[in-house]
Amino acid sequence: MAEQFLTLMADLDPKTQRRMDDWYQALRRAGFTGTQTPGLPYHISLAVFSLAEEQQAIAVLRDAAARFAPFPLHISHIGIFAPGKVLFGAPERSAQLDALHDACDFSPSSQRPWTPHATLLIDEPETVCAALPVLLRDFRPLTATVTRLHLCAFWPAREIAAAALTGKE
Repeated sequence: MAEQFLTLMADLDPKTQRRMDDWYQALRRAGFTGTQTPGLPYHISLAVFSLAEEQQAIAVLRDAAARFAPFPLHISHIGIFAPGKVLFGAPERSAQLDALHDACDFSPSSQRPWTPHATLLIDEPETVCAALPVLLRDFRPLTATVTRLHLCAFWPAREIAAAALTGKE
């Protein structure tokens, strides 16, 4: 399948990566694997760009990384997107997260408002619903840190650019 779009993502710190991978490994041990993209770090998607906007997206990434400092993010709950195909850990909204999102997303859609989340499992609704009790046994809220931004093209996944957050905001 040819690449279709670009996504600008906020990556979470290594300790959070390990904790969230523990949640996913509990799902795997219970027989759930999902169809989510393997090898991507756990992240919060901030913006989507067309393939033709790659240079603009790289500039947005670099500007935002230079502007924002790493910041804490409380992943306090889990959720499922309708129609039931995505199971995720969700952060509390914060002024810092909203400001980063606003700095990155120049074409928000009123038809699909932004919901910050870190995907754990993508599968059919019956499978996602069956996985929920497994995740509930291992899920404990945590404080993550947003540490870097990265831009990928999808499908297949191709990393285009990445930058650590080094700013003051």
